[in-house]
This record gives sequence, structure tokens and C-alpha cells, in this order.
Amino acid sequence: MQKKNPRQLWGSVLILVGLFVFSYFLFVNRAALQRFEHFGYPGIFLISLLSNSTIIFPLPGVLITSAMGAVFNPLWVAITAGLGAAVGELSGYLAGIAGQFVVEDKDWYEKIMNAMRKYGGWIILLLAFIPNPFFDLAGIAAGVLRIPLWQFLLFCSIGKILNMLIFSYSGFTITHFITP
Repeated sequence: MQKKNPRQLWGSVLILVGLFVFSYFLFVNRAALQRFEHFGYPGIFLISLLSNSTIIFPLPGVLITSAMGAVFNPLWVAITAGLGAAVGELSGYLAGIAGQFVVEDKDWYEKIMNAMRKYGGWIILLLAFIPNPFFDLAGIAAGVLRIPLWQFLLFCSIGKILNMLIFSYSGFTITHFITP
């Protein structure tokens, strides 16, 4: 473990506390996020960004993606929501950069770190594609390993867009083929 000087430590603590407070604020005000859906694709992007930028407190942004897939073009909904989700996942990446000392002694740490060292972007893509609330662990690991930001965003975007395709086309299908 690399020792941090007190200034680096305080900076890391402030970033982590800020991310936690922001996540809590979004969680408490999650109902207000739905108002952004009236803004079309920019609203979808913002809802997805905010619902994926939380750490610890999951928000159901994919439910809004499904609903918007029924209203707007599901392909563009998936692309917009996927890109918003990828940008939102930067919170986990930043937490990894700032808070390596917080996660180093956790049981899952070595497992995910070894997988990330071996498969890198492919692990990010797979975990971004699979709907799960634990993607923040991949973001944290990517930040700790200092995986280049462009690489993290590329693989995360691909995985999130593929994930959102499923949800947006599910909403489209339910609305257009099941309802009379």
C-alpha cells in the first residue's frame, strides 16, 4: 500500500464524502428525476447519468428507459441512456482513484483486481452489460488501477448501451405488440 501524505488523504476523503452526499441527495430526491423525461432525449441522458452516478444507493433508471422506449425511438433511447449511464459511472471510477485506501482490505478487492488486471476492458464491458447494482466495484477497481479514462468510458458505454437496448426495446415491445 502506497502511503499518502495528509493533503492527499484529506483530498481523497473530501471526494468520497462528496460522492456519498451526492448519492444520498439523489436517492432521497429520486422521484423528482422522473420530471426530466419531459425533455426528451436530453432528459433521458440526464436521468440515466444521475441514476448511475450514485454510489451505495441504487436508483432504478432502467425503468424510465423502458418507459421511454415505448414513447421514443428505442434505439436512440438506448444510445442516449447508455451514454448517460457511462458518464454517471465515473463516480465509481473517481471513488477508486480517490479511495484506494478504503477498499484495499476488503475480501472482494483482490478478486476483482486480478480479473481487471487480466481482462481489463472486457470485464468492464461485461459488468456494464449485466444489470446489477455492483458495477460500482468495477468502476472503483478501474480507478484504483488507473485504467485510462477513455478506455473505461469506451467499454462502459458499449456495455451500458447494449444493456439499455434490452430495456428500451422491452418497453417498445410491451406497448406496441401486447397492448391492443
